[in-house]
Amino acid sequence: MTTTIEYTPPPGFKATSVGQAKIETAELRDALRVAHEACDRARFEIMPRFRNVAVETKGDGSPVTEADREAERVIREVIRAAFPADAILGEELGATEGDARRQWIIDPIDGTVAFARGIPLFTTLIALVVDGEPVVGIIDLPAVNDRISGARGLGIHRGQGPDAERVHVSKSPELTDALVCHGDLFCFKLARLRSAYDILSHAIPKLRGYTDAFGHLLVLTGAADAMMDCDLNPWDAAVTRVLAAEAGGLCWVRERENGSKIDLLFGSPGTVQEISKLLADCVDLP
Repeated sequence: MTTTIEYTPPPGFKATSVGQAKIETAELRDALRVAHEACDRARFEIMPRFRNVAVETKGDGSPVTEADREAERVIREVIRAAFPADAILGEELGATEGDARRQWIIDPIDGTVAFARGIPLFTTLIALVVDGEPVVGIIDLPAVNDRISGARGLGIHRGQGPDAERVHVSKSPELTDALVCHGDLFCFKLARLRSAYDILSHAIPKLRGYTDAFGHLLVLTGAADAMMDCDLNPWDAAVTRVLAAEAGGLCWVRERENGSKIDLLFGSPGTVQEISKLLADCVDLP
């Protein structure tokens, strides 16, 4: 007899939607193939400019480079060639109209601060969202030649083709031995969750600042056990929302500002549940 374990999110968080969108497996595989092609094309725009590009500042104060814009441009070209009716939302070039059911969400360089400083831990993120649910996702680390991808019901794999390796979240060690990642402290403050960070820092000895989607990849492949990442934009969070479940993990979501800002807690189920218990008394959560 199989025992079903019930997990409870922290106050204000909920489980990410899984399995509601209507899409055939063949469509998922086709979308995943196109996402890989788009990442391949983006690498040709990103890598020649790595450690060799000027950095500009956007209106919101965040950095941007020619590599960001050119990578997003070619990603859009690949997607439009394969799925001309689909809508696209990208960090640098905004939103396009299209099929109301299907939208691609792109972050051409997640971790532009790292990219601009010559740190090789930046990523490219591409997700397909159907009926509001992320169903395909890919995280590419071009500078270290690492990539994970997955789609609903198809698992998550490192690499491509016959040599691709199925990967999973970790096996939930005791919290005292867990490696837990977190995003930037100022993002906890922007999300009004500074007290949550304080709780984690006092309770978890191996709390590490592996930020951006590099930290997400560590958790999704079992190298780290969980992560709390706050004040994300939709293009920062969409990939992890589908890949966490495919890796056997939990993903708790807190949406703010009509979904334009997102806080995530995700990873190995047992570790995420222990963190959720810690946050139950967080004064900043409802």
